[in-house]
Amino acid sequence: MSLLSLIALRKPAQLFGIRGGVHPEGRKFLSANSAIEPLPMPALLRVPLQQHIGAEAEPLVARGDRVLKGQLIGRARGPISANIHAPTSGEVLAVGHFTAPHPSGLPVPTITIRPDGRDAWGPRLPRLRPEDASPEALAARVAEAGIVGMGGATFPAAVKLNLREKYDLHTLILNAAECEPYLTCDDRLIRERAEEVADGAAIMARALGVGRVIVAIESNKPEAVAALQRHNLPMGLKLEVKVVPTQYPMGSEKHLVQTVTGQETPARALTAELGIVVHNAATAQAVHLAVRYGEPLLSRVVTVSGKGVARPANLQVLIGTPVADLLAHCGGLVGEPDRLLLGGPMMGQPIQSLRVPIVKGTNGMLALTRAETRAAEPHPCIRCGSCVQACPCGLMPFEMMARIQSGDLDGAAETGLLDCVSCGSCSFICPSSIPLVQGFNYAKGALAEKQSRKHQQEETKRLAEARTAREEAIAAAKRAAMEKRKAEMAAKKARDAAEAAAEAAASQEVVK
Repeated sequence: MSLLSLIALRKPAQLFGIRGGVHPEGRKFLSANSAIEPLPMPALLRVPLQQHIGAEAEPLVARGDRVLKGQLIGRARGPISANIHAPTSGEVLAVGHFTAPHPSGLPVPTITIRPDGRDAWGPRLPRLRPEDASPEALAARVAEAGIVGMGGATFPAAVKLNLREKYDLHTLILNAAECEPYLTCDDRLIRERAEEVADGAAIMARALGVGRVIVAIESNKPEAVAALQRHNLPMGLKLEVKVVPTQYPMGSEKHLVQTVTGQETPARALTAELGIVVHNAATAQAVHLAVRYGEPLLSRVVTVSGKGVARPANLQVLIGTPVADLLAHCGGLVGEPDRLLLGGPMMGQPIQSLRVPIVKGTNGMLALTRAETRAAEPHPCIRCGSCVQACPCGLMPFEMMARIQSGDLDGAAETGLLDCVSCGSCSFICPSSIPLVQGFNYAKGALAEKQSRKHQQEETKRLAEARTAREEAIAAAKRAAMEKRKAEMAAKKARDAAEAAAEAAASQEVVK
């Protein structure tokens, strides 16, 4: 029996709860009672070709083209990539670069569409009957629809559904914990569209070939719990709704698995190695629409919140909609916010421009005031150990940070840097206001760049050696050919000489 199998069988006595973690003020009340509202059609849609982990999609349209709603405008490139579809009908104004919804503010390949107001559908994907469709066909449909993890990770969903080919899977966990403060989009989605979420979960379970489906919801969402408990899954599957403690980062995949099943995923391993796959609740609803109705991923629910927003709300937003349109629909900003974030306050990405678009992984848009950000000048580490107690991965953040500050990135990696999930619990709890998670993210990027340079150097060396070997082989072949030709010429010369001698001898015999 493998080590992973032994770990899977060893269940701790306490199944509910995770090591460390923090309890930030939730502030979900700002938007939790706001039903999902459709956002009016924006004047422009800017649809990035990189909205997922992996290779960016290949553009299939050009400036001046007319597109229909649901039309494929970006084709997945490579095994880890995702299709991109037109969110509505209109005219392609540009295929170029535009500011990314990322702290760097760097431009990324983007297709800009001017909606024509008709919202006219093109041909939809053929509907599938999941009860009869094969797991391969279901996974292929999810790939065609361009569905990615909508909890923020944006990993292509079809790739995870195909894990059945490599691992012995038995359980699907639907992550509805939504542990980030302020965010309520998944809560509202389940409360209002529980049947669609449940059906999507059943479809994914069939694609994975598993017989057990668990929905994990934090205890601060009783209405969502009740909504799901009223629904049975199709295809003979049973839906288990498990209420987990309200604790951050409960939504972290590995920690959620440990809380729900008691199985701990080893460092650097996948939950699939334990036979478990985790998907987000919004992803399940997108799968339902893609399989039952042939609709690709064109929009998502986004929470707009924070005390810097006049009217917090949950909005159904087309992919590519500028952030400014969401804020305008919610009454605009109140004063000058201290920070604008896409996502939650713990792991969200700060943005500098309201022109950046909403993408598939955007679950929140927050405008936080100075009082909410608790901004403070960092002070020297006092070695209190609070970050160690808060770390859900059992790491020593202060030790990793000390190594990073001294330039010892390899030492930080040896101390556990690459096992950090960047949840921000350590930064939140630090009494010295040290930006620990920012330092860890910087170090991870620097290590990745270093590894990339090393790989590039090794590849360059390999290519140079291969070229030298080819040149030497060609030179050797040329030398061998020349030697062969010389030998052939010498042999011919010898034959000619022998023939001449024979002819001379024959002539002398005639004279005699």
